[in-house]
Amino acid sequence: MGLPTRVERNYVAQATREIVMKKWLVALLSTLAIVGCSKNTAGLSVEGESQRVLFADNVLGNRLVIDDISTIEVDGHARGVVRLVSNYNGDQHIQYRFYWYDDNGLEVNTRLAPWKQAIVRGMESISISEVSVNPNGKQFRVQIRESDD
Repeated sequence: MGLPTRVERNYVAQATREIVMKKWLVALLSTLAIVGCSKNTAGLSVEGESQRVLFADNVLGNRLVIDDISTIEVDGHARGVVRLVSNYNGDQHIQYRFYWYDDNGLEVNTRLAPWKQAIVRGMESISISEVSVNPNGKQFRVQIRESDD
């Protein structure tokens, strides 16, 4: 048996390329399936200082309007208050969680607080708020998502 011919080498090279392409395709499709099935943890993100609202969930973003964002000083601690107004006729079960930052933008709470539950009744408004446990917490961000309940 001698060395493989040019045709045989080309055939092996083509077969190898096809196998590699199939592996990449399977990897890509698997990644897309995992990302597509992952649960979105925050539909809305509201930053207290900049008063910027980020919408990651278009449905929730269309149903809820951020009417007011404020920070109030309470006994040496900051209280973040966000007023939500419903543009939807039905009840909306939501969860929210506050994150607190110092004046330099560094997060001050080492443990994440649990998600809190709230119901926004159709075409009504509610205020959600939290007081920073850490007196260095001066700025906040709150994430809001639809509840699974």
